Amino acid sequence: MHDAIVHPNGARIRWVELPGADPARVYVHGLGATSAPYYAEVATHPLLPRKRSLLIDLLGFGISDRPGDFPYTLEAHSDTLAEALRKAGVAGSSMIAHSMGGAVAIVLAARHPELVANLVLVDANLDPYPPSVVQPGSSGIASYTEEEFVSQGWKEVRDRVGPHWWSTMRLADLRGLHRTAVSLAAGTTPTMREILKTLPIPRAFLHPESDPPRDAEGLRASGVQVAAIPESGHNIMLDNPEAFVRTLATLLP
Repeated sequence: MHDAIVHPNGARIRWVELPGADPARVYVHGLGATSAPYYAEVATHPLLPRKRSLLIDLLGFGISDRPGDFPYTLEAHSDTLAEALRKAGVAGSSMIAHSMGGAVAIVLAARHPELVANLVLVDANLDPYPPSVVQPGSSGIASYTEEEFVSQGWKEVRDRVGPHWWSTMRLADLRGLHRTAVSLAAGTTPTMREILKTLPIPRAFLHPESDPPRDAEGLRASGVQVAAIPESGHNIMLDNPEAFVRTLATLLP
């Protein structure tokens, strides 16, 4: 396990690292998730040429620290992730980011362009949405106030998401989980979609075959490769790892 201090109070981001050649690949999890369980199978798959790979957890999630004074916005997550990557000696990485992690990765690529040379989004959030709407990767968390969620709302979310997702969500800091969900629902200015369209790097958006992104043609027109993965739901890398890896192999250097 590796770590880096990324916050003035000493909070650390941690990651599992697989050895290999640079430039590195960085894998970023979604809301209520953690990177190693979601990506270990694909990051070590023989179809992918071996590269240095960081399976990293954002503050508040998985094996990383949970500072109470951290805002847990998409921008704050991107800045602390950037700090961890710099301390890890990462530059010009290929970033593979799922769901909420994709929104963070888009902001990271815009704010810290030297860190990301290639961006692969996995059914990522591109647009703001009303907090009451249950989106992939949100489960209605933002529909509660922070105090409602911390006191009782998390139990309703636990029952709604089921044991598989809860197995990693239960590791998250409750306030961090809620604040991240609220920021994800609010989105960014300009929106993640608009930022993505203007990034001057290779970009791809992978989605379940039955659930293409809104305005896929607009994404393609801006240079984003849009690729459907068959027999998969929102957690593409878990649902069909073989097809996911085969597609990744065509997108990563």
